[in-house]
Amino acid sequence: MSRSVNKRQLITVTNSRSPVSETYRVLRTNVNFAAIDQKLQVIMVTSAGPGEGKSTTIANLAVTYSQSEKKVLLIDGDMRKPTAHHTFQVSNQVGLSSLISGQCEIEQAIQPSGIPNLDVITSGPIPPNPSEMMASYKMASVLDHLRTVYDMILIDTPPLLAVTDAQVAAAKCDGVILVVDQGKVKRDIAAKAVKNLEHVNARILGVVLNNVKRKASEQAYYYYYGHEG
Repeated sequence: MSRSVNKRQLITVTNSRSPVSETYRVLRTNVNFAAIDQKLQVIMVTSAGPGEGKSTTIANLAVTYSQSEKKVLLIDGDMRKPTAHHTFQVSNQVGLSSLISGQCEIEQAIQPSGIPNLDVITSGPIPPNPSEMMASYKMASVLDHLRTVYDMILIDTPPLLAVTDAQVAAAKCDGVILVVDQGKVKRDIAAKAVKNLEHVNARILGVVLNNVKRKASEQAYYYYYGHEG
């Protein structure tokens, strides 16, 4: 399948004044307000299962942070089913797996996304041991260095209930956002995902509910204010 076919449309880029784009800015604001007692610089986004919209959410959230003049890095930590290279139409020949395994330097792994203030580290070639890579001292060392370079670092991970990668990554992050497809995931499954995060003492910042139908009245309120000025 060609790159162009796989490309994910980022509504925060293509239509920044839409109601959906506004919800991503609200999410950014809510995350900012969550940082009262502790600095939130490295945030992970995950979901209970596959196909709930976590990669779309983290990509659009990264764009909104970059639009607020923050220097932002998105890391594709899903080394099993990576997507960031499709989303931003960049190479995946070198990425996170290359960096952790010592096959490249940090500067070689970082790529401009084409969006101002937003860089990307793709997953790199799919390794045989993603969980061990995520748990490594090298991964921690890489994050420590990146904290000195970027205002905000966002990490996409595999689903929580599929593999252990996300739990491992959560322990290295300042906070976690859980994406839940409201019409797809049952309450007990979502609760199990939360319990997995609590098990590693992850700081859960909140839950993003996807596929929630907005009322017509809410749309009207947005357009009244969103198009003023």
